[in-house]
Amino acid sequence: MTATMPPLSPLSAGATAPDFSLPAIDGTGTISLADYRGKAPVLLALFVGLWCPFCRRSIAQMSAIEPVLKEVGVETIAVVATPPENARLYFKYRPTRLRLAADPELTTHRAFGVPKPAATPELMAELGTTRINPGGIFPQPLPVPEAVETITKMDGYAGTPADQADMEKQWPQLKGQFLIDRDCMIRWSNIECGTEGLSGLGKFPSRDEILSAARMVV
Repeated sequence: MTATMPPLSPLSAGATAPDFSLPAIDGTGTISLADYRGKAPVLLALFVGLWCPFCRRSIAQMSAIEPVLKEVGVETIAVVATPPENARLYFKYRPTRLRLAADPELTTHRAFGVPKPAATPELMAELGTTRINPGGIFPQPLPVPEAVETITKMDGYAGTPADQADMEKQWPQLKGQFLIDRDCMIRWSNIECGTEGLSGLGKFPSRDEILSAARMVV
């Protein structure tokens, strides 16, 4: 972890996962962790808004592994930090298998202790020099600002005014994933930048990491 990153204090294995009740992005009421208590383990992924190119890519990765998780008995919830109507517009054209909840105020991130670094001059300077290559999508690692711009161009993504508002409110909020058992106890967690500092920015756990964690709770 680099000097500019804050000490991490997210909930970890052995902690009770806090319940939440959030609007379902598909418009079918709300999504609550209590819906799964005593029924099935859950992989919960906390993303920021759709302005984040890494989140958009990670949602696609999570969607690809969802059928395999379901086969082993693990359900999935993705929390996207944007108003429901903005998310509905995005997923209308990019359908996903995931159960999606909207949390534009980042209440779930705070409840699970996912850190938000202070946007200090030191952090800004380090972002400009740190090179990243999440998921090996580039021929070689790129500086963070260039990586963001490159992915956005690769995806042909045009942001919305809601995206801009989300970014101004949320950045530089980190992301996290939690594997929660039937008793709502956290059994595994992964926090962006938690082990690699800024060089881990944008990384989502691999398929093998997620499946290994999932097999511990079924």
